[in-house]
Amino acid sequence: MLPTSNPDPDALLIGRVWREGLGPSVVRVAGSALMDITSRQVPTVSALLERDDLVDYVRGAAGELIGSLDDVASGTLKLLAPCDLQAVKASGVTFAESMVERVIEEQAAGDADRADEIRKKVQSVIGDSLSGIEPGSEKAMEVKRVLQAEGLWSAYLEVGIGPDAEVFTKCQPMASVGWGDLIGLHPISTWNNPEPEIVLAVTSTGKIVGATLGNDVNLRDVEGRSALLLGKAKDNNASCSIGPFLRLFDDSFGIDDVENAELTLTVEGEDGFTLNGHSSMTKISRRPADIVKQTIGQHHQYPDGFMLFLGTLFAPIQDRDKPGQGFTHKMGDVVRIEEAKLGQLKNTVRLSTECPPWEFGAGALMRNLGQRGLL
Repeated sequence: MLPTSNPDPDALLIGRVWREGLGPSVVRVAGSALMDITSRQVPTVSALLERDDLVDYVRGAAGELIGSLDDVASGTLKLLAPCDLQAVKASGVTFAESMVERVIEEQAAGDADRADEIRKKVQSVIGDSLSGIEPGSEKAMEVKRVLQAEGLWSAYLEVGIGPDAEVFTKCQPMASVGWGDLIGLHPISTWNNPEPEIVLAVTSTGKIVGATLGNDVNLRDVEGRSALLLGKAKDNNASCSIGPFLRLFDDSFGIDDVENAELTLTVEGEDGFTLNGHSSMTKISRRPADIVKQTIGQHHQYPDGFMLFLGTLFAPIQDRDKPGQGFTHKMGDVVRIEEAKLGQLKNTVRLSTECPPWEFGAGALMRNLGQRGLL
């Protein structure tokens, strides 16, 4: 299946591909064609997104025809994550339903066998009391007092309904994988899941200029043992997938489309198991623009811009093996995340130790661009 059928012919889609014998190149999608628009003016996606005339520049960029979406689907042309020098950040616990699952993970101390029993207890106390709560509001603080009295308060509820958003570093610049790549799980994990999300592209000045899809792979057992293990649960080789392309904001697509996006997820296992999930951005607790403001400002700068995962509603509890254990990945699972205006992101699950090691970082990119006369 193609990474995108480009249902909107006016959609401004850019991305990155690996050109054999040359290296990473910035491309724009023209129908089903891929045009290399890499130049001294825009040697990287980061540099391109910083342009004041971004939309007009991309629309007018002719470029070199290097292939098509069919070439990507066949493996002839390799898509990379559509970002390069940007920091890769993620916001967590931004949906009430997934927030409850984080509390369950914590209460179970990462033990999947205990999750079902604890889920029933937690839901009997919380119910739907978290739905529609504005984080940091007076109502949110009242819910906090009630849950504390029940002994159910946690770090996840603090960032879920408290005034401060959770924003963490998902991975290093250049470490994300793209459409069609293997995606990695740390071998110590036995309880994990995909997290389908919208990912914003934000400039060094804090301007949101586009959006794409992402898989914020999560190790539920590791993070469940302690929230302080977030780095180990989230940042491993090939554990961050972004793509297929970045859709730029213009007259036909903007932040309203992001806030109303409907994501679907399909996991197909070699064992015949199929998981179908859905995540609606209309249920997010924090406005995307507010999360951006908490990420960048006088308190924190990103000179090369950043990519920001917005969190997920999806927290799978469908049993795969034993009753009450819920879902966890198996090697060979094919994960597809789709959204009508952003296309499809597809990856196959392996252990992080079995995925190709990350070797092409920012230094390698600079040397490559220098050798190509693009700096």
